[in-house]
Amino acid sequence: MFFGSFVALVTPFKDGSFDKPAFESLVRWHLEQGTHGLVPCGTTGETPVLDLDEYSEVIKTCVQVNDGKLPVIAGAGSNNTKNAIELAKIAEENGADALLVVSPYYNKPTQAGLIAHYAAIHDASNLPIILYNVPSRTGGNIEVDTIIHLAKNYPRIIGIKDASADLTRPIQISRALGHDFCQLSGEDATIGAYLAQGGHGCISVTANTMPATCAALHNAWQSKDVDSFAKYRDMLLPMHQAVFLETSPAPAKYILSKMGFCENELRLPLVPVSMQCQQAIDEVIEELGLLSSKAA
Repeated sequence: MFFGSFVALVTPFKDGSFDKPAFESLVRWHLEQGTHGLVPCGTTGETPVLDLDEYSEVIKTCVQVNDGKLPVIAGAGSNNTKNAIELAKIAEENGADALLVVSPYYNKPTQAGLIAHYAAIHDASNLPIILYNVPSRTGGNIEVDTIIHLAKNYPRIIGIKDASADLTRPIQISRALGHDFCQLSGEDATIGAYLAQGGHGCISVTANTMPATCAALHNAWQSKDVDSFAKYRDMLLPMHQAVFLETSPAPAKYILSKMGFCENELRLPLVPVSMQCQQAIDEVIEELGLLSSKAA
């Protein structure tokens, strides 16, 4: 079971190349700040613009710096099933603990196509698989009945990251599959409601910038400390909003550059946030006092 605050790690770049020292520093920071799990090479990691050597290096670096302390769930998604299988094998070879596999984007497969896609990846790898449902990015939805079918017929499909914002889905899924099927939110701003509806944690963009607070929120939930949970929930809202003012991960990278962790550099077709967005983010950074301490 994976639960708590998993960070959807950015991939730092410098002069066009993977910035390994910056990435190592970020992973070490998350170990210090209490993050519950690491997710390299997801959407936030700009994986579509990494070549296979870079993808392998990012996973390998994350696993080596982590040194077995936290679970590592490697993004291994593609709209080409053959490519997704190749990524899954690379992630497994480099020591990942599980795979996060986004539903195919652009192609718009039917539910039968989704089942065939995930079945092929399942049969070609040995790692646990977490489905990733993000309709706003992929143009399609993994229906609840499809999730239930996959979980019941493919034993290493053990969970889902759901960014659909449909808060009835965790209840529907847990009623059908039980509470051992891992449910992780992909929507930072609704994490409180998602946990209350039966979720187990969040794969978070916000955790890139405020890892200790994100972890504290989940720790408070686990310990049934309602007052602390409410405090952290409310504290995090401005950052939840800030990291999605423009296309993620551009806002998160801007914030991390201000905090001294990496360059404010993305790969095309993504570009750094606009000046207007910078000004809005700067107000949130000042409100939260992020530059006075990297512990938030």
